Amino acid sequence: MNSRSDCAFGASRPLAFLSQLLLAADSQPTNLFSTISWADFQEAVTLAQSHHVIIRAMNVFARKMTEAGEAHKAEWAANAIQAERARIENALSLLAEILGCLQSAGHDVVVIKSLDHWPDLGSDLDLYSNADPAAIIRLVNQHFSAQLAPRSWGDRLAHKWNFVIPGLPELVEVHVGRLGQTGEQVAIAGSLVERARLACIGDRIFPVPSAPDRLMICTLQRMYRHFYARLCDIVDTTTLLETENIDYADLRCAARAAGIWEGLATFLVIVSDYVEAYRGRGLDLPSLVRSDARFGGEELCFNKGFLRVTILPHSVRLYASELTNLLLGRQFRNTARLTLLPCLATAAAVGFKITGSDKGIW
Repeated sequence: MNSRSDCAFGASRPLAFLSQLLLAADSQPTNLFSTISWADFQEAVTLAQSHHVIIRAMNVFARKMTEAGEAHKAEWAANAIQAERARIENALSLLAEILGCLQSAGHDVVVIKSLDHWPDLGSDLDLYSNADPAAIIRLVNQHFSAQLAPRSWGDRLAHKWNFVIPGLPELVEVHVGRLGQTGEQVAIAGSLVERARLACIGDRIFPVPSAPDRLMICTLQRMYRHFYARLCDIVDTTTLLETENIDYADLRCAARAAGIWEGLATFLVIVSDYVEAYRGRGLDLPSLVRSDARFGGEELCFNKGFLRVTILPHSVRLYASELTNLLLGRQFRNTARLTLLPCLATAAAVGFKITGSDKGIW
């Protein structure tokens, strides 16, 4: 691929290949994709799986190869899709059963993050509920012979539990009453259930967050915890902004109340800049987003398998902004929880340096 986007953000060839498929396939000549070798295709499939875009990318690739008369390469894609759909069907079947069990007991539950990638699916199943944790644990354990996974310090602060369920390779992660790395976010969590909508996923109906809540939850995960993004985050957000009627003033109001508006504005500009690198034009973001963004795609690079943002000093600034907003909002308990984040991050870094793992901390 000899195009401007090949080197965008330090992209590897597989990442550039997938980004072209997902963001700009219709504007690219078919031979841009048809020259791929079997070895390169396998590498792209592996990356697509880790970035939760395997179904979407392979659907486009199969269509392109059919148009090019490359039937054997279209079959490569069909085989990859078939294997992934089997995993997804198994996960959705059990997810529907879990939701039905909790809802039948009178508990409100929303599926967060995992279904944002549809027709792809995440590597675990995330739920949010405002129910009593003990009731959820009892129901899931009794009805699905589940076992609780060991809880890390971060899990305890975030007020979440992970379940290992027989027959389900994915963990089921249940957030209860709080969101955020240290469970500091009750502003978003408090209205999540009442703002939720129903989404048709295959032949099933699931409760999922509203579009603004999806954007805020994604921002919490990417800009206030991991500081890296998957390609699915770029594609999901692009699709959401291009298909939903987003009230950006309302979004800003909600995100400011949670103390994460600057992080959200920054994330949206990063997504827009990434899209521009492959399409030649970015997303139609209003000035109120761009003016409040701290930086854009210039701080994004592909490293160690993911799209990473330079952590310092940006993470410090975003953390300080969230902390200040919670304090000014007189959310003293939530502020206290958030002040533990640097200690948690330090412990994780030390643990990783000594043992090669931060397990038990994050």
